[in-house]
Amino acid sequence: MNRKNFLLVYPEIPTNTFWSFKYALRFLNKKSAMPPLGLITLAALIPDTFNLKLIDMNVESLKDQDVLWADAILVSAMIVQKDSLAKVVEQCNRLNRPVIAGGPYPTSSFQEIDGVAHFIIGEVENTFKDFLHDYLNGTAKKIYPIPEWPEITHTVIPRFDLLNMKAYSSMSIQYSRGCPFKCEFCDIWKVYGNKPRLKSAENVVLEIDTLYRLGWRGPVFIVDDNFIGNKRRVKEELLPALTTWQQKHHNVYRFYTEASINIADDESLLSAMRDARFNQVFIGIETPSPKSLRETGKLQNLNRNMPQAIQTIQHHGMEVMAGFILGFDSDAEDIFDSQIRFIQQNGIPQAMVGLLNALPGTDLFARLNKEGRILKASKGNNTHCMETNFLTRMDPVKLRNGYRKVLNTIYDSNLKNYFARCNKLLDNIGRTPFFQRDVKLGEIRILFKSIIRQAITNYGFQYLKFLVRNSLKNRSSIAEAVRLGIIGHHFHIITRETLKIDNVSTYLDEKYRYLLEQINGYSNRMVDNSKEALRNIAELWNQQKEILKQSKEKIDRIHVDFREEINRKYMDISIQMKALFKSFEGDLSLT
Repeated sequence: MNRKNFLLVYPEIPTNTFWSFKYALRFLNKKSAMPPLGLITLAALIPDTFNLKLIDMNVESLKDQDVLWADAILVSAMIVQKDSLAKVVEQCNRLNRPVIAGGPYPTSSFQEIDGVAHFIIGEVENTFKDFLHDYLNGTAKKIYPIPEWPEITHTVIPRFDLLNMKAYSSMSIQYSRGCPFKCEFCDIWKVYGNKPRLKSAENVVLEIDTLYRLGWRGPVFIVDDNFIGNKRRVKEELLPALTTWQQKHHNVYRFYTEASINIADDESLLSAMRDARFNQVFIGIETPSPKSLRETGKLQNLNRNMPQAIQTIQHHGMEVMAGFILGFDSDAEDIFDSQIRFIQQNGIPQAMVGLLNALPGTDLFARLNKEGRILKASKGNNTHCMETNFLTRMDPVKLRNGYRKVLNTIYDSNLKNYFARCNKLLDNIGRTPFFQRDVKLGEIRILFKSIIRQAITNYGFQYLKFLVRNSLKNRSSIAEAVRLGIIGHHFHIITRETLKIDNVSTYLDEKYRYLLEQINGYSNRMVDNSKEALRNIAELWNQQKEILKQSKEKIDRIHVDFREEINRKYMDISIQMKALFKSFEGDLSLT
């Protein structure tokens, strides 16, 4: 029997987001922050009787010849990748190759995805073997439903060998699935369960060994949604195993992960993470408002001193990256200033602030849908998107303006506030053992590249002052200072361009409403063919042309990477504006 060719495709993640780190990666000559761990884990379940090829569209483009090579294309995607997924499916359909889809987005929304031959939804360990059997026998079903949660103690080692490792700034591994908490806006505990399932420490070490053997020497992200979902086993099994491995390999890796704020309750846990060389942890802070925390079920953040918890983590040599949300029903109008104060005072440089969106499958979506408040599907982008997908309690204009204020303050035009947070973080970390990275030739090159490029920006003075300050006060952490400066460059570009886009979008909306109101007012007077009304309509037509001209000029000043969506809106609005004058074409020469 001929060997089958399977092409694994990971659609493009929008690069104009905080999460892409695109403009920081350029300093490192990298193309993507992380590899598609789900797809290379799936690849490990495919027998070696198949020929496999991986295309990560965040690293390289998907060519027709790649699709034509394959007997079938296996695609995994998150909601934020939905547009790119649609293009992949269209391309494969055009070339008459079947698409097999899975992952978070197809699992939650397979009903709305067209052109896919087979859906394998949920976790695939218990169903993929059945699919392969059916596929080879020509009896594969349209949908393979969500099975019971698989046991992952001794699961497969991902096919890291399929990756072009040089294209990524970090590698990823997974230790657990599931989360013990029940936040209303989150789908993790709904999809993966409330009782975390864990790999054995031995299995994790095998994965790290594999990365090491393949030559990887950069950071490693442990992708768990809550690393301490089972705190006892993390402390007693995993961290000792990681520390032992690190000691044998000269502490080659820096680990980072995601966890809940209660990680700060356990000093011995934090010390063990420091010994294993963890230097960053992402925490869902969400909001300093107790009412909003209670509303969304973020009970683990209630009744605790969150500033003190953050400082405790920082004192153990770990940067706290954090997520924040605006738009809860309980949010009062002072929430914007509260969020700014919290982020600034606690030294959180990488503050991922977004408007609340209701994702399918969450309790939040179910509640809002029952209340008739869902407006549209979420785009899956939880930062820099200037609108929610539901009717908010707060006036939408106030919410939007408040969100703009937060972004414009924490990532201000000269990054003064950003570097103030970086200073606070580095001061809190101080001379914590193991935080400092070795400064090698690569780091020195990045430093010079950073200074040359960033010194001439409009935040250049603040950046140079930040470097000089920390070369004197926190000399052992100067490599971290450079890293934070490069990341700040990314946040600066994303924020500045996002605000420019929103300005144009708001301008177009306001001018369309103005033209609509004016024309509706004149339409009644056109019954008697009033010459004055005709002159006014002609003047409005000229105003419309000037509005579109000015809007196009504003769009041309936006970075080319960010124009696609606002260009679409410009085209839509221009068509709507011209349609307003359609009924007057017989009375006026409108050109």
